Amino acid sequence: MARLTWHGHACFTLVTDDGTRIMFDPWLDQNPAADIRTDQVQALDYILVSHGHFDHFADAIPLARKTGATLVAIYELAAFAQSKGVEKTHGMSIGGGYRFPFGYAKLTPALHGPNVAGDDEGTFTCMPGGWWLDLGGKRLYHAGDTALITDMQLLKGRVDVALLPIGDNYTMGPEDAARAVEFIEPRIVVPMHYNTFDLIRQDPAEFARLVGDRARVEILEPGGSLEF
Repeated sequence: MARLTWHGHACFTLVTDDGTRIMFDPWLDQNPAADIRTDQVQALDYILVSHGHFDHFADAIPLARKTGATLVAIYELAAFAQSKGVEKTHGMSIGGGYRFPFGYAKLTPALHGPNVAGDDEGTFTCMPGGWWLDLGGKRLYHAGDTALITDMQLLKGRVDVALLPIGDNYTMGPEDAARAVEFIEPRIVVPMHYNTFDLIRQDPAEFARLVGDRARVEILEPGGSLEF
């Protein structure tokens, strides 16, 4: 069984059937909702980043350096990480996919603000995205930060577990996220990107009510896990 653990906000660790350890959107040390900090992360094989905003990317470079994980992101963000000493990176573009040892990963469209990353040496912008993974027949969708988009309908019937933001303000809120469930038709949906701070405070039980019987809603606490 694959095991998915939520660390608060949009950060998850996925351990696949073969033991591969994948972390999505690492933001731990400054995340008030996180259940762990970077010094507690001992081993990772891959880090998948949806976009370059601090609350998804802040700890990606330190963790990649520490663990030797391959950092996978949109090309510009992967190149930036490489320039900062990350030895193993894999750059992709929206709509592109690649077959990794753990399975197939595709960078999906997302509708969100342009992402700015950089330091005193300069800045750059890159597009946001999400991730669709096929782990040998088990399929997971991490939507990243996004509004409700009709592209999600292309995933219909191809997702077992969907990780969807419900916080509103910066992403879709509960009503739009429930509509996304209609588009995607996942077996299980996990709400994310909510209650980290006041601007994105939501009641996940209300989201579950809106979803109804269209999917099984798993409301996790930071540190909570599910197997699929």
